[in-house]
Amino acid sequence: MIFGEDNDTQFEGLSEHFSLPSSEDDDSQMDNYAPGDVSVDSVVGEENEVGEENEESEAYEIDVEKLEKVLSLLQSSVDGSLESTLDSLSLDLHEEFLVKVLETPLVLGENLIRFFKWAMKKQDLSVNTHVIDALVCSICNSDLRRKNAYALWDLVREIGEKNDGLVSIASLNQLIALLSKLGKGKAALEVFDKSKDFGCVPDSNTYYYTIEALCRRSFYDWAWMVCEKMLDKGTLPDSENIGKIICWLCKGSKAKDAHTVYILAKEKNKCPPKSALHFLIGSLCRDDGTVKLALEMLDSFEGEVRKYGIKPFSSVIRGLCRIKDLDGAKQLLSKMIAEGPPPGNAVFNTVISAYCKDGCMKEAIEIMKLMESRGLKPDVYTYTVIMSGYSSGGQMEEARSILSEAKKKHSKLSHVTYHTLIRGYCKLEQFDKALELLREMEKFGVQPNVDEYNKLIQSLCLKSLDWGTAEKLFAEMKEKGLYLNSITRSLITAVKELEEEGLAKEVSIEA
Repeated sequence: MIFGEDNDTQFEGLSEHFSLPSSEDDDSQMDNYAPGDVSVDSVVGEENEVGEENEESEAYEIDVEKLEKVLSLLQSSVDGSLESTLDSLSLDLHEEFLVKVLETPLVLGENLIRFFKWAMKKQDLSVNTHVIDALVCSICNSDLRRKNAYALWDLVREIGEKNDGLVSIASLNQLIALLSKLGKGKAALEVFDKSKDFGCVPDSNTYYYTIEALCRRSFYDWAWMVCEKMLDKGTLPDSENIGKIICWLCKGSKAKDAHTVYILAKEKNKCPPKSALHFLIGSLCRDDGTVKLALEMLDSFEGEVRKYGIKPFSSVIRGLCRIKDLDGAKQLLSKMIAEGPPPGNAVFNTVISAYCKDGCMKEAIEIMKLMESRGLKPDVYTYTVIMSGYSSGGQMEEARSILSEAKKKHSKLSHVTYHTLIRGYCKLEQFDKALELLREMEKFGVQPNVDEYNKLIQSLCLKSLDWGTAEKLFAEMKEKGLYLNSITRSLITAVKELEEEGLAKEVSIEA
């Protein structure tokens, strides 16, 4: 054994449970099937040259009695005497007999491999692709034990290295799929890399299952290397599996690479599922450098896809606002209004918040009015971010005006709404107005919390040295069961002692 990995891991993320491949097809993904439902013909293909050769041996008849003895032996747990027991049976190892054994269900995988190795040593048997495919198909569809998967690969590799062209790509695909299911990414990659040494040309299944196996173990860099080879050859799986590959790469923080897969798939008219496109756009929007790629993808959204595409459009709006492309965000908002999907409060609030953070209050108010013109009601968050924008710029009168409007539209505001204004007044050292707001909160049904008190007490002590008012607020907090951190409590004491020392010095000088 030349390879091995850590303990098996479950695949986290977006890949669904898969079935093993059953046929060789360069242009399409294999159909799913359950273990045990596959015949050798479906693996090898009706046009296999070996099938033509078998016509010459129509006269051959399987010795049923000897077949039953072999199957009985292989279906039981045996010790090291298996080979010697087989020798004693004096079997006629015709290809048809061998395939019949390999196709029989409920045969232990370990015994099948030992039987195959024993048969290979017999001079009257010529091992061919048909027989190898039968063995691989049997093991991969019935035996999911790691030890037997490795043993099978060792056997197939030995045959492939000695006989160019004898191992088929269909068998390698099934091996890769089995190793993928077992969570053995490195082993699957080894099978993929050896395929060219065996004279096999990887098809869409080969690439797909290798990528899946690597992503199951979070080997995303290796998975992308395989993806690049797939893209160079232009050999893509079906649309659904392309979508899975895109999602796996996004999960591995390779959204830009996933976008490359999407572009080639689009050129080949293989459109990934809508869920994969949404996931790709969301992933692109998390990186400042790829937000514009996500924006370009929205141009392909039409009809029903666009109508119900509010999630990807919202992601792009947030991305544009984060990179401070406010004009781009506003233009996209306008296109959503004109062509869909219709923006809701969350989209408008994202743009309004971005303008407020940038100090563009005129534009923020315009967006809020546009929001209202579409029959949407600005929520508490809308008013709060606008008040925050005004407060940050020292425009407290405008901020109070927005507060008055918010109180008319909403019966209850939040702590954050008032806290924003209190911080603004403290910043301007207008503590009387800050205290006025603190009292107003309670009248309006919003109980002040530690944040409001803490901000006021710190500002009173540090900026106006008013420890007396700060001490009253501290006493008020204790009555309400609120806890003030030790740093702020110490600050009150320090300012008080500082003032008392100053007064003592003044009295001493006068005396």
